[in-house]
Order: sequence, then structure tokens, then C-alpha cells
Amino acid sequence: MKKLRLGLAALTLCVSSLGASFSASAEEAILNDNHPDRYTVVKGDTLWDISETFLKNPWMWPEIWHVNPQIDNPHLIYPGDVITLIYLDGRPRLVVERGEEGRSYKMSPVKLSPTVHIKPLGEAIPAIPLDAISNFLSRSRVVEQGELEAAPYVLMGAEDHLVVGAGDSLYARGEFADKVPVYGVYRKGKPYIDPDSNELLGVEARDIGSVKMRGKENDIATLAVTRTTEEIRIEDRLLPHEERAIDSTFFPSSPEEEIAGRIMTVEGGVSQVGAMDVVTINRGEREGLEIGNVLAIYKNGSMIRDRVTGEKVKLPDERAGLLMVFRTFEKMSFGLVLESSRPLAVNDKVQKP
Repeated sequence: MKKLRLGLAALTLCVSSLGASFSASAEEAILNDNHPDRYTVVKGDTLWDISETFLKNPWMWPEIWHVNPQIDNPHLIYPGDVITLIYLDGRPRLVVERGEEGRSYKMSPVKLSPTVHIKPLGEAIPAIPLDAISNFLSRSRVVEQGELEAAPYVLMGAEDHLVVGAGDSLYARGEFADKVPVYGVYRKGKPYIDPDSNELLGVEARDIGSVKMRGKENDIATLAVTRTTEEIRIEDRLLPHEERAIDSTFFPSSPEEEIAGRIMTVEGGVSQVGAMDVVTINRGEREGLEIGNVLAIYKNGSMIRDRVTGEKVKLPDERAGLLMVFRTFEKMSFGLVLESSRPLAVNDKVQKP
């Protein structure tokens, strides 16, 4: 597996104790054969790295984590902390001895308003690289069919400019919500179609920038451009800025419900998928998926000809990787591929590991 090296914002680490004799929801958290008894956390470690050091199935860490009552927040792990494998009532557990760096840490909330702020939580180690997914956490949106068409649109740039950038002003027309000071500027992207049912799961609203309200007269608004990812054009659409808290901590977990889905797209418009790629899957909140859920990726088994009977036979699907869901919508989700043992592709299957 490709190491998840990252030094961005903090994520939660709760490494758990596990053992071949300890069963959790019909699945056992299994210790690696060559696991250490003690491990000192170093800068550059990730939750996934450390979990894999102890466990064959690292998403099962909650089953063996032993909460230390003397530690205010045992779910944040820092360089210098020592993780020790112990046995309680014959069952393996992982406990943490807090190093100096984590003793003075206090949790602070992170909120999006009006732009994303990923606030470092001391030097706590991350679970997955936030720099790979920050744009999807903060600005990427999936909207219902017709939502962009009904939104206000860019009419013209100041001084009759057809394209505008950060620092410019623009005029937009439409029904603007009262007391909304900041809008995101979006361009209609690709539709997300379920490859199994052909259901429209949503439409990509591609982030172009942000604008701030300066004034409004009837249905015409004057706005200042505060941020752009590319030039804003006439007919780009405006949606109220999303006021939603962003939890920069992820707890790897196995979904409670059985999941049977597929990879629909990979960021960048290519068809091949590898470690650290962001993908969309055709399952979401209505199927019980939650942020942090880990899914196994399977390659479709090949069709071969049985040379004895002459029949065509489908070989079993082969497990080829793992992904973690980091943002969910009603009908679909975004996931980050954490590991891949062979090349992955659009339409590969995902399911409960």
C-alpha cells in the first residue's frame, strides 16, 4: 500500500486493540503476524499507517481501542505518543501514553464561513490527506436536476467584460435570497448516472469561484469577485454559500448495512484509478453510507471458456483495493482510494469489506 504521507490538518486516530479471538459484528479484528508490542508515533504517520501496523483489517480499530481515562481526548494522536499492545481479560487492546505535544492540546471547532478554513489541530497526525480532498469537502457540490437552471446567473462583468476574475465586479440576475452575503459561482458539470439502474443521482456543480454581495436593485445584483478557480463567464450560476461545519476528523469504520455499488467516475476525467484518487460511487445516505466508512473494491471476474465442457464461465470477483468515504449525498458519495493491489477502473464494484 502506498503510504499516506501528509502533514496538514488534524484527524482523529483511535487505534483499537484486536485479536483473532475477538469478534465484532460477524467480523474479527485480526492482529498482524508481525505486529509490534509498542510503537512510537512519528511525524508523517497517519491513522491508516498505524492501524495497518497492528491490524490486518485496519478499519476495525474501534474494536480494540482502549480509552485511557487519564487522557482528555484519546482520539487525537501526536508524534511522540507511545501506543502499546496489552491484554485485558485475554483480549488484546491498544492504549496510548501521551507525549508532551498532546498534553496541552484543546479541541477547536472548524466551520466554513464564508470560505473553507482547515484549522491545524496542533500536530495531531491525520487519517487521510486533507490536501487531496479539501476542495471536495468545502466547495464541490452535487445538486438536483434543474437546481442550477433555476439559480441566479452572471449577466455581465463590470465595464462590459465578458469574463471576470478575482478582484473584479460583476452583475447577476435572478431571485436572490435575503441576507445572504456570499455566493458560490458554479458551472454545470457532468450528470451522475447510476450504471446499474440508469437513475440520475445528481448533477455536478463545478466550483468556479466566490462572490460577495455589494448591492441589489430589483432582480439585478452587483457582486465583488473574491475568489476564482478559473475565469467566471456569462451564464455561470450562483448558489448561496453552504454554511456547514466541516469535521476534519475521520473514523475509519465498516458500514453497518451491506453495500453493493460501483465506481462511477474518477476525478480528472480518466478511467483508470489508483491510490490517492478521488472517485464517486453510486451509493449514499439512503443506503446507509456514512463519512469514514471503508469499502473494499473488487475487479469483475473474467469470462472464460471451460475447455472441458465448452461453456462460458465467469470467474469470481477479485478484491483489488480499499477506499474511504469522505463526503456523502443522498444518492451518491465521494471516496478516496487508500490502497490498490492492481489497476482499478470505473465500474469496479465496491462493497462492505
